[in-house]
Amino acid sequence: MLINYCYIACFCIVFEVGMKYNVAESHTLQPTKGGVLQVHATKSNNLGIVSGMRHMLQEGGVRSLWRGNGINIIKIAPESAIKFMAYEQLKRLIHSDRNRDLTIGERFVAGSTAGVISQTAIYPMEVLKTRLALRRTGQYSSILDAAIKIHKHEGAKCFYKGYVPNLLGIIPYAGIDLAIYETLKRMYLTRHSQVEDPGVLVLLACGTCSSTCGQLASYPLALVRTRLQAQGTMAAGSTQETSMVGMFRSIIQTEGVTGLYRGIAPNFMKVAPAVGISYVVYEHVRRYLGVTMT
Repeated sequence: MLINYCYIACFCIVFEVGMKYNVAESHTLQPTKGGVLQVHATKSNNLGIVSGMRHMLQEGGVRSLWRGNGINIIKIAPESAIKFMAYEQLKRLIHSDRNRDLTIGERFVAGSTAGVISQTAIYPMEVLKTRLALRRTGQYSSILDAAIKIHKHEGAKCFYKGYVPNLLGIIPYAGIDLAIYETLKRMYLTRHSQVEDPGVLVLLACGTCSSTCGQLASYPLALVRTRLQAQGTMAAGSTQETSMVGMFRSIIQTEGVTGLYRGIAPNFMKVAPAVGISYVVYEHVRRYLGVTMT
């Protein structure tokens, strides 16, 4: 069964990575999910999507727009495979009564738990992706070089920086994303009982809507996680909060509550359509491989 989900994950990679490339060319910060704005944008410097992209091009050229994408591609396969497999297995465990559909609350629990499992398994690669995306030109020669240097200077614990806010954020994000996606899809199929396949546009709309809802609920924690992960890339002498609570307090004091949503615009522009497309690919490849859903 895991092999089937790995196949599905590989197909999702091709489409999701392709979508990220296209969105990157449409003035989003592809490699970091808005990471440059999340880490460097403040109330005073007025760094936005266009100015942030201009800064990246000046600092590292066109290639800087794809910083961290190599490790991003590597981590998507196990992350997606583990998440979808865990989600289906957890739904089967929760679904004791086969004569009824799962409730949205049960789907939320299954989705949240699946998200926690997949993120825990690949989290060091998540940290490495953030560091590579925010690196200076010439700082690291490869993914392995980055891992060795980061470990040498900051120790193994560095690869779990931001893990707690990431875990707290993935619970609402994965839970809401998967639960709303399946609920919307089943609502459509119930109202259109004569239709077996919802179609690409319906699946894309369901995936985009579910991802958007998940991001709205979890974005402040994702912002804090990224800033904690990015420690070590900041300029020498700059004050850095090392705890989740301290980072929250610092952001609110210096930027206000709106600072907790810094960089959400490029995040929406990239992740929502990318996740929507990954769901479309997942559904079609799942049916092709004969994997049934609970």
